[in-house]
Amino acid sequence: MAATRDGIDALLRDRGLRRTTPDLTGESLLRGAHASAVLEGSASTLDEVRADGGDPVARAAVRLSSELLGLLPTLNGSPLQALARMHTLAAKGEVPDQELGRPRGADGAARLRDLAGLLTAPTTAPALVVAAVVHAEIAVTAPFVSRNGLVARAAERLVLVARGVDAKSLVVPEAGHLAVRAEYESNLRGYRDGGPAGVHGWLLYAAEAYAQGAEASPLAG
Repeated sequence: MAATRDGIDALLRDRGLRRTTPDLTGESLLRGAHASAVLEGSASTLDEVRADGGDPVARAAVRLSSELLGLLPTLNGSPLQALARMHTLAAKGEVPDQELGRPRGADGAARLRDLAGLLTAPTTAPALVVAAVVHAEIAVTAPFVSRNGLVARAAERLVLVARGVDAKSLVVPEAGHLAVRAEYESNLRGYRDGGPAGVHGWLLYAAEAYAQGAEASPLAG
């Protein structure tokens, strides 16, 4: 994780300081939305998403990404509210309105409370570790009735912004996961089923995926 953070810092420092614009952030978010949608089952290409929004899954991912950075103050102050809003954006039109942003039963509510506690508790854990754990917890516990993958990857990106890894959201972690999709899916299963060894494997995997996400940044060319 330390080596990956050094690589991200170098990218943002060496290639970003004089070139960073809102358009680059928008491009990063769009690339991330497309990659996340493909991981969720979308068949749309990036060009299709750029042109007309793509299929329903891609449009849901774009809708979520377009409001994501505006949720930063909410994530810092009320993580449960931020996660609920993410699900509302991701699942709007797919599930009944009364299920938008609401946990899937008592177990889902408990999982979300635990996650909110993780996000608000003091910690010495590196920000990349926190982001990876948030992603995995949402993805494997599926606290919402649908689109947990989209929410998990969006939350991961927002944690990276909130904790100062990537303040302008120029890295594309979703594309990093898509680049090593087989490892992504197998390590999520390991996180769910493999005990401490599975968690350890997921974190090692996440470091690789974040490095791939840095290379997918619009800053990288």
